Amino acid sequence: TNSITQGEQVGILWNVLINLYQIKIHFAHRTFKWSNEAKGNAAVYCVIIGFANYDINNKSIFEYEDIKGEAHEIKVKNINPYLVDAKDLLINKSSNPICKIPKMSFGNMPLDGGKLLLSDQDKIEFLLKEPKAEKYIKPLISAYEFLNGEKRWCLWLVNAEPSELKQLPEVLKRVDLVKKFRFSSVRKQTLEKANSPTLFGEIRDFGETFIVVPRVSSENRKYIPIGFFDKNSIVSDTCMAIPNGGLFHFGVLTSTIHMAWVKYICGRLKSDFRYSKDIVYNNFPFPLNPTDKQIKAIETAAQKVLDARLEFPNSSLADLYDSLTMPPLLVKAHNELDKAVDLAYRPQPFTTEAKRMEFLFELYEKYTADLFTIEKKKKTKKIKIENEEKNTSA
Repeated sequence: TNSITQGEQVGILWNVLINLYQIKIHFAHRTFKWSNEAKGNAAVYCVIIGFANYDINNKSIFEYEDIKGEAHEIKVKNINPYLVDAKDLLINKSSNPICKIPKMSFGNMPLDGGKLLLSDQDKIEFLLKEPKAEKYIKPLISAYEFLNGEKRWCLWLVNAEPSELKQLPEVLKRVDLVKKFRFSSVRKQTLEKANSPTLFGEIRDFGETFIVVPRVSSENRKYIPIGFFDKNSIVSDTCMAIPNGGLFHFGVLTSTIHMAWVKYICGRLKSDFRYSKDIVYNNFPFPLNPTDKQIKAIETAAQKVLDARLEFPNSSLADLYDSLTMPPLLVKAHNELDKAVDLAYRPQPFTTEAKRMEFLFELYEKYTADLFTIEKKKKTKKIKIENEEKNTSA
């Protein structure tokens, strides 16, 4: 399946094939949909890769404009493990961004068996019994509700006074159920969390405002819908959050060039995008040294995208970003944003998605080469200081 050219598996598999067995790809069919005539047979997304332990000059990539249709051949100089005409680079996990951008983090993990979470109806019924608990109920931002315009809530008992909690019997019932749920686990980490049942299993502070990115998004969207939230909302672990992310970061991440990176580098859940901070975000090459004018142009265009969304208050993000129902006003705003982002990368327009990826791989190589140089200088400086200290003590 095409999973061998996506996500973490690329680094694991192709590192061995390329570095140990000296494999070179001679031809490749990019993703196409395969199914047979068997009843109930699910469609499978496949690639075909021809390789050997020697190199050749004439290489071909077979591209499918329609994954159910016929391929057309593209002559290329090289084919890397992502099936792009670029050097044999492997995008491995990175704990930090390769660029000077805010760090991305996982959302908050309830680890509660659903006892701290409330639907709209649950909230109404709960507050009828326990009206004084209202100040402890906060909006919960999970991927499904965020994309589909639905509401969900949670009991957020961080810094709650024990004396107040004792006067809230319905809250204590739920807290007790959380404790029992965690004690029933065989995982050491979950058992330890049973000692603090009023709190989510994992809590992260994202500051005043932050960008939210759903961890899974449909392949049928041209862009992954992302958005801004403030500290009054609690982000669940079905989303990622970028503290201190601004309009510039929002604009680049919701652009066509970032989506090209997502399509080639991201892992998949079935055929949907499974966004990863360590593989996708931390390794994504943002524009190199954009000018103030270019940054301002991206910020202005990004705000127009947000404004266009507001023109359709009764439509969810899933509706707005569906390939069939995306409003022309939003399409236009995104097209303007794409132009602004592309110009921050280079003055020449990108003609195809593959060309974008070729450029991004080159930029990634530059960023990581610079990082290697910086780390090398740090190590050299450290060794020099240690030697000086030894000489002084001697």
